[in-house]
Amino acid sequence: MSHLNEFIQKMEIAGIKTQTIKTFSHYYKQFVNGEKGKLTKSQITLPDRTQILDYKYDSDVTCKHLEKLAIIKLNGGLGTSMGLSKAKSLLPVKNDDTFLDIIVKQTLKMREKFNVNLPLIFMNSFNTSKDTIEFLNKFKDFSVCDIPLEFVQNMFPKIRKDDFKPLENKSDAQNWNPPGHGDIYNALSDSGILDLLINKGFEYIFVSNSDNLGAVVDVNILNMIYDNQLDFAMEVCIRSEMDKKGGHLASTKDGNLILREVAQCPDDEINEFQDINSYKYFNTNNLWISLKALKSKLIENDGVLPLPLILNEKIVDSINVIQMETAMGAAISIFNNSKAICVERNRFVPVKKCQDLLLLWSDAYEINQDYVLCKRPGAKNTVLELDNDCYGNIEQLKLACENGVPSLYNCEYLKIKGFVKFN
Repeated sequence: MSHLNEFIQKMEIAGIKTQTIKTFSHYYKQFVNGEKGKLTKSQITLPDRTQILDYKYDSDVTCKHLEKLAIIKLNGGLGTSMGLSKAKSLLPVKNDDTFLDIIVKQTLKMREKFNVNLPLIFMNSFNTSKDTIEFLNKFKDFSVCDIPLEFVQNMFPKIRKDDFKPLENKSDAQNWNPPGHGDIYNALSDSGILDLLINKGFEYIFVSNSDNLGAVVDVNILNMIYDNQLDFAMEVCIRSEMDKKGGHLASTKDGNLILREVAQCPDDEINEFQDINSYKYFNTNNLWISLKALKSKLIENDGVLPLPLILNEKIVDSINVIQMETAMGAAISIFNNSKAICVERNRFVPVKKCQDLLLLWSDAYEINQDYVLCKRPGAKNTVLELDNDCYGNIEQLKLACENGVPSLYNCEYLKIKGFVKFN
């Protein structure tokens, strides 16, 4: 059933780099040999509390290591679930500022405040690269230390589910998929930016999603990383009902921390997966990674970081296909000295649906003096349940708010069925 040579030829013709072809081959062999991309409850246990550090805020903390840090933002998403055809990060969030505006202005504030050259690098996809770089051109001389503003996520060919052959759609773009954000390690190395950062004296990267504006550099956490000499740290929060479908923290039988995504959970264990009392910690996708430790692990594994495989089933023009993907947080099980850091909820403000964006548009959130988006003092913890058929598309949300965005400062819970225009 293996058609690996056909995939290799297809990738070579498309100009895919050798290391990415090797990575694809590694996972394709697993898939053909019966790997299901599942992680059952029998393979994991609850994490040991000693493996989880508690975040401690100190307003008088000194910045000892910021000059050795670089920021990477995952910016590959088109936001198709919100009806977008461009990078989600181009959506306006506050005072006409987009996600990208806010991220850049946060970085500029930190450079000014701490007098450091803090690089900001975007991992774009082949779908978002052009729009993102064109937008960033308005910030003159923003790049520092001759470090590029972006590197581009790799592409994997889609696999036909019926015969394990490459998908051959008349629209070539349909034949490829981004291989998940776990590709960051390979793409960072392939682009040469990993070696460039190391050679320029940088020691750590802080990686987070561009649609999570709560993910800002915190020198308290950076100092914790150095104090504990960590190779890898994942920020986690206490799970609530809103987070029950997100990836949760667990431990392997031999005591290593591990991340389990919902796509890795067998269908008959979904209810247990979503039990927030058993699996208390969820992954915010805010990661702190030692560059030298990453380089060492890549060398140790011949350039392929062995992350758990995730199989994502899709339908393209009535053909069932498999997308092979990995999650970057899963690397917590690979690094020698890794920990989770339990942080406050304000570091996790993701925008996955239009209703999430509505909350940020509202008076419940503001931009502070450091250009950080934060909840206004006294604002309630709002739970929104808006009819996805009526508010799932960004144009629908704009129409609902054309007379103004509703006040949500004192709102605890809002559920709407059907279409309503706000006032």
